[in-house]
Amino acid sequence: METTKLENFVGRGQLSVMLANCRGEERKFFKTMILELKNTIENMPQTYGTEGQGAEATATLHYFKGDSDWYIIEKDAGDPDDDIPGVQAQAFGFACLNGDKKNAEMGYISIQELIKNGVELDLYYHQKTIGAIKDKYNKN
Repeated sequence: METTKLENFVGRGQLSVMLANCRGEERKFFKTMILELKNTIENMPQTYGTEGQGAEATATLHYFKGDSDWYIIEKDAGDPDDDIPGVQAQAFGFACLNGDKKNAEMGYISIQELIKNGVELDLYYHQKTIGAIKDKYNKN
């Protein structure tokens, strides 16, 4: 199995802060966080891996910026025919943009586009089912 490249999932600025903290007082905490994050990404379902699970599919990663949220369920399995072979191109998940809960929806999400636009990976997110996430949005 190829080693997970965190820069395909975490923005350069956020990743550099995490790595810088691996040298300071919080060294053990951040090293453990990075290892757990890599393990989570390596083991998350690939394209169509949760097909048929519906509301029971688990959102493994959460990205946020302002009042927008992206919950990632599956990562792109990758294909030799991709524009950049071996680079995470897209993911599948649930998105709520600009707090618009009425139009929040499931769909394909470009992780590179999120990173390029300064969206942050929630390092303290605990995995939840899509059903639980949708319930949260339907309550408000």
